[in-house]
Amino acid sequence: MLILMGAMFVVMYFFMIRPQQKRQKDAVKFRDSLKKGDMVVTIGGLHGKVVEIDADTLTLEVDRGVRMKFEKSAVSQETSKKYAQTTAAVATEAK
Repeated sequence: MLILMGAMFVVMYFFMIRPQQKRQKDAVKFRDSLKKGDMVVTIGGLHGKVVEIDADTLTLEVDRGVRMKFEKSAVSQETSKKYAQTTAAVATEAK
């Protein structure tokens, strides 16, 4: 019976706890890799360009002259590459 309980814990660890730890580690790595000029989306859906980075916060320019300060943890994804591809596709179509 004790072996069965131990096996259940090991299975639970590898299917539930370990993947969550990996996601958290990847999120921290992503936030630390942000740099000025990156286009990002916040967890609230706000799109902007990173113009300033502090220890725990960053400032996004959401429109010309409009800057907002957010916690780094509020950034959900980087869209710089996606934005560059879209801009290139529009430029190609315009020719």
